[in-house]
Amino acid sequence: MVKRNFSMVLQEEGGFIYGTSVLVSVTGVKMSPDLNIAKIYLSVYNTEDKQTVILEMEDQLVRLRQSLSHRLRKHVRRMPEIALYLDDTIDEMYRVNDLFNRLHNEGAMGTEEEE
Repeated sequence: MVKRNFSMVLQEEGGFIYGTSVLVSVTGVKMSPDLNIAKIYLSVYNTEDKQTVILEMEDQLVRLRQSLSHRLRKHVRRMPEIALYLDDTIDEMYRVNDLFNRLHNEGAMGTEEEE
């Protein structure tokens, strides 16, 4: 529920915080066992400086939390504290894939007959 609603908050408020050219996607949310802390993992696209976007969002964390609480107020007793984290899993996947492609092109991966 937090993931879905925080995505909607980013659609509404994101353009005012980090601009319209940057795309931010919620990749996951981990809740603490007592539901008091929500760790929100974000992927950032269309920019090289991803950490700056996260810092801009952290500067506006009160605004984001208020918008989220407005959406969740009928579903939760207490609004969790929000912590934002950069999820660079996709960037890492592309980096490893490029590394394997380069090794394959250089012939360092061996041949299929050797298997």
